[in-house]
Amino acid sequence: MTKRKGFSASCLVGLIGLGAGFFSCIRPVMGDYPVRGIDVSHYQKLIDWRKIGDAGISFVFVKATEGIAMKDTHFNRNWHRIRKEGLRRGAYHFFRPAISAQRQAIHFCKSVRLEQGDFPPILDVEVLDGVSGKELREGVRTWMTYVELQYGAKPILYSNQKFYNRHLRNAFKDYPLWIARYNAREPRLRDGSKWLFWQYTNKGRLPGIEEPTDFNVFQGSLEELAQHTLGYSAKGE
Repeated sequence: MTKRKGFSASCLVGLIGLGAGFFSCIRPVMGDYPVRGIDVSHYQKLIDWRKIGDAGISFVFVKATEGIAMKDTHFNRNWHRIRKEGLRRGAYHFFRPAISAQRQAIHFCKSVRLEQGDFPPILDVEVLDGVSGKELREGVRTWMTYVELQYGAKPILYSNQKFYNRHLRNAFKDYPLWIARYNAREPRLRDGSKWLFWQYTNKGRLPGIEEPTDFNVFQGSLEELAQHTLGYSAKGE
C-alpha cells in the first residue's frame, strides 16, 4: 500500500496491452488466478477509469483514510468512478497503531459509505509506529470490532507476509485476509491461514494510470468474488 521495494519483472515495466493478455507474461502462476484487481490511492494521481474498465480488471481497492483525520485526496473521485465503470470496489484504512483505534474506526465510518455490491471495510496493517506487538493486536481488534458493528460485515485484513507472520499470526484467523508478497510464490502464513487476495507486485503498469500500481489476484472465480461483497444473494444481488 505504501511505496515499498518489490520485485520488478522486465515484462511488467513496459507493458501497455489490454485485456487478459495484458497480464499473461507477468508470472506463470498468475494463470491460476484469472480474477485480477488493483489498489490505488492519491499516489496514482488522476486515473482514467474508462481505460481501467477495459483492461481486464475485476475489482479495485482504494485508500479512504489514515489515522484519525487524514482522508485520501482522491478518494471521493475514485470511489464514484469505480462504481460508474461497473467494477467491484473496496475502501481501506491505513492503520496507525500509536493512535486511538476507536477514533480511527470512527473516522473511517464517517468517511466511507458502503453500498450493496461493495467489499466489506478493509484495514491496512503494516507498521508498528513504536508500539508493542500486543498493543498492535489489541488496537487492530478494536478497529475491526467497531467497524464490523457499524457495517454489519466482517472486515478484510491487509498486511504483507513478513509483517503478518511476525506480528499478527494466530490473532486474526477468523477474518478474510489480503496478503502482499512480491514474489512468484504465493503467500505462506505461519498460522496456516489462507489468503483471499494476493498483492503480488507494486510495479504494475496499466493504461489510464501514470504511476506504478499494485496488482492483485483473487483466489476464486467471479461468482465467488461476488460472494464476498455486501448484500450478496445466491439468487443475485
